Amino acid sequence: MANRDISTIEDIQQMVNSFYANIRKDNLIGPIFNDKLQDRWEPHLQKMYNFWQTILFDVRAYSGTPFPPHKQLPVDKTHFDRWISIFNTTIDSQFEGPVTEEAKMRATNMAFMFSHKIEYFRNAENELRNQSNKS
Repeated sequence: MANRDISTIEDIQQMVNSFYANIRKDNLIGPIFNDKLQDRWEPHLQKMYNFWQTILFDVRAYSGTPFPPHKQLPVDKTHFDRWISIFNTTIDSQFEGPVTEEAKMRATNMAFMFSHKIEYFRNAENELRNQSNKS
């Protein structure tokens, strides 16, 4: 039997809950999420439901800037590659269709952008440190 496409808030909740359940168990990125969120998982999940509802259904449920909370995390491209792998595997096991493909494309683009921005800021900070050490 074919999976159906993501079409309701309940689908988004299922997608988000199962994705983060898989994240929490992952040996590479699970400890980073668990350390950062600790006892704040429920508010984070609610924020993710709102975020994906806004992205996929054009419902204005999320407001904010998603990058700043990620800027100082101890992550690099390897972590974002794992994040995408878990996202795609999780979503593909439950859903299929145009909205599902849109979610995967948006997640991939976001991970790519976050990874590059974090690398950019780290390089800029290192450059500033190097310049101040020379003077």
